[in-house]
Amino acid sequence: ITVKSSSKDPVTAAGEEGEHPPKEEPWKTTLKTTMVHVEAGEFQGHEVSLWDLLHSHYIPEENRKELLELYEAGELSLEQVRTVVTTIVTRRAAGEPAEPAEPAAPVGGPGAEPVATEAEPTPLDGD
Repeated sequence: ITVKSSSKDPVTAAGEEGEHPPKEEPWKTTLKTTMVHVEAGEFQGHEVSLWDLLHSHYIPEENRKELLELYEAGELSLEQVRTVVTTIVTRRAAGEPAEPAEPAAPVGGPGAEPVATEAEPTPLDGD
């Protein structure tokens, strides 16, 4: 959610109040202008910007923050961000968890199974 009033944000206001809005970061502009086609949820049949997808209810806040930080730092390419975001949105719209299962965890297995695997090493520790 963007706060429209610059008076509430002293960092972006920094002497520019009333003149013109602060310049947008180039990486933000790229995300807002890169359109993707996602055949899932309410986006089905529409082109939507990566920025809008990132800020949709399908992307958990912690995932969004991490993706934005990695992209801004240059650790993720635009194509990587697009792939991750569209995958998360597609999975969440289909009712799957946002994050892929850990390699050790059974895919789609009952929640009790990972607990059992965590308990297994205990006898080995006692030897």
